[in-house]
Formats: sequence, C-alpha cells, structure tokens
Amino acid sequence: MRSWIFFLLCLGGKALAAPQEALPDETEVIEDPTTEEPVGVNPVQVEVGEFEEPTEDVEEIIAENPCQNHHCKHGKVCEVDDNNSPMCVCQDPSSCPATAGMFEKVCGTDNKTYDSSCHFFATKCTLEGTKKGHKLHLDYIGPCKFIPACLDTELTEFPLRMRDWLKNVLITLYERDEDNNLLTEKQKLKLTKSPRHLLRQVKKIHENEKRLEAGDHTVELLARDFEKNYNMYIFPVHWQFGQLDQHPIDGYLSHTELAPLRAPLIPMEHCTTRFFEACDLDNDKYIALEEWASCFGIKERKYLPA
Repeated sequence: MRSWIFFLLCLGGKALAAPQEALPDETEVIEDPTTEEPVGVNPVQVEVGEFEEPTEDVEEIIAENPCQNHHCKHGKVCEVDDNNSPMCVCQDPSSCPATAGMFEKVCGTDNKTYDSSCHFFATKCTLEGTKKGHKLHLDYIGPCKFIPACLDTELTEFPLRMRDWLKNVLITLYERDEDNNLLTEKQKLKLTKSPRHLLRQVKKIHENEKRLEAGDHTVELLARDFEKNYNMYIFPVHWQFGQLDQHPIDGYLSHTELAPLRAPLIPMEHCTTRFFEACDLDNDKYIALEEWASCFGIKERKYLPA
C-alpha cells in the first residue's frame, strides 16, 4: 500500500501529466496569458515594464514568432503556413526528446511499447481519421507486459483496497503540505479552491484515532473498517473524482480524464481496467459521479463543490 502512494506521488509531476490526450472535439486555441495566475500572486501586482509604451522591437518579435503563444494538443507542434499564420501539424516521433529511463516508456492499447508519451501521441496523431487511430489510447505507464486476467473474487476485493488507498493518498498529501510543503502549485491550487469546511474534513480524518493506518491489510479488516468508519471514506472518494474531472460542468469522467489515475495503476493492480469498466453501468464510455460513488460503495452522490 505504501508503494502505491510513493510511486504515484513520484510520477505525479511527470508521467501522470502525460496522458492528457485531447478529446475528439477539442480545438486548438490561443492561450490568454492573463487567465492563469500563479498561486499566491497579488491580483494587483504588476510586472516590471507593464506600463511602458510598446516598441517596434516587441512587435517585430511577435510578428516573427507567430507560434509563440499558439498551443497545440499532445502529438502536434506549431508550424507557420504560407501566410505566416500558426497551425498545428502532427509531430514527427523522431523529434521527441531522448528518453532517460524505463519509467518514461508507455504502453498503448495496441499492446506496443512507446519510448515516451511524446512518441505515443505523435504516432497517434499520424493515425487521425482512421479506425486504428480512433481506438488507440495510452493504456498504462511503463513498457507493455503480461497483465493477468482479473477474477471475479479479485474484482470484489479491489474497491476495498482502492477505497483505503484514496483515503491514504489524501492524508499523505495533507501531511506533506502541512509539514514539508511538498505539494505542487497545481495541487495546492486545487485544494485551496475547496471551502474551508472541506479542508477541515481532511484534518478530521487525519486526527481521528480510529483511522486505519496505511499498510497491507486483509480484505476482511478493510471491509470491517469501512463498515465502522464509513464517514471517513466519503470525502476521499468524492475528492478524487473532483481531482480528475477537468470539465466539472458535465459531471462525468472521460477516458482521457481517468487516465492520470488509471495509467500508473494498471501495472501494479491487474483488476484496474475491469474495475473501471464495471463502473460504467450504462456503457456510455463515461463514468458519472453517481456511478463512481456506487463503485466504491458510497451512498452520498452529491458532488462536492470545487
């Protein structure tokens, strides 16, 4: 159980961010640099030179670099057309940075190992518009390997461990942020968006003497603890859904949104794929909050505000 937490926290800033594959209807947009603010920045603080008159040199630099603020989805890079306008084209896989280790490799749903997520998405881009490209997704982090079938008995036990793991991940993040300040700025931003009473819930779980400490517990113990301390598990399950949901207005998780959690788990937990497939009760390829909560045995289906 501790290895789960350590592994995913290490990958959080690197491998987990990789499989943010664009949705089919995603369009390329020009980023507005004023829409995002670093955590802790005073909203009235100004940059040096903000009130200076623009010079011709600045305009020339912008004109000469039309791709400077033009962002493309994974697998594409910006190029300039004949009219000096930016456009996104498929990246040549050979132009991807050289990989440094095995943890950078990823396995596609075609059961092929790619040197990195960059190589994977660049390859997927070249298959756009084809049946093969539509079906190709990033399956999991690490080189492809044999994943044993998940038995029915194992599938029943999986949510017990997963539920306990979500609770322990949240507690670990809370402890590190409070004591060592090891949370990333993005993680801090997501946590500080929650109302104070939600943060107090994490503190209550952390300080509860009845809390089952992280460890390799039997499924019987995990089941008893869930029955006795049910309220400790509600918030971690809802919190994880909120962390994954990049489009809260729709209230469901797509394959892309689920990938940061799913991809690193599959090599360690062979029931991961079958579990999340079972969560999709209506088989619409999306997991709604109600389905997510039901998978973990949580009765409360109300979405916790972000």
